[in-house]
Amino acid sequence: MKGVVFVELLSLADSLIGEDAVDDVLNSTKLASGGAYSAVGNYPCRELMALLDALSHHAGTTPENLQTNFGKWIFRRFAQTHFTFMEGKTTAFQMLDSIEGEVHVEVRKLYPDAELPTFATRYLSAQSFEMVYLSERPLVDFCQGMIEACIEHFGETAFISRSPLSTAEGSGATFTIRLTTQLAA
Repeated sequence: MKGVVFVELLSLADSLIGEDAVDDVLNSTKLASGGAYSAVGNYPCRELMALLDALSHHAGTTPENLQTNFGKWIFRRFAQTHFTFMEGKTTAFQMLDSIEGEVHVEVRKLYPDAELPTFATRYLSAQSFEMVYLSERPLVDFCQGMIEACIEHFGETAFISRSPLSTAEGSGATFTIRLTTQLAA
């Protein structure tokens, strides 16, 4: 897993529980890396999961809640640092539909060794969208947070349901997103 994910998780944790508490978590959690992460490094997903578990305990929440909040955090950072991916998109559905064919194409150019999840999308109607997320990593709640932040970014509100998915390639979820309100065009 790319180090930038770890760096961003620790930034989120700093904002939630403070630098001293993050240091306590890093010092008390068994991590092969020793808790030192470089944005361009590669680290095992099990370290991310151990950090999510330990940080959630310190923050007084569940690992699933922290994953969802982290997904929101990452999307917001993405929108700030990679705003060119947002250009020409006026809805959350357009952005979500572009992840596999645009965003991940560029990520693979920068990081050929990146192990990315896959997304299959389809419009069910103008107000309804389906996204199938599949990954070797147990990050469905993280994905949900990214979806929620994307919807918020475009000024929309939606009801999101999800159904677990398990295949030989990994696990994930099918997200069905139904807009409840949308900005006037």
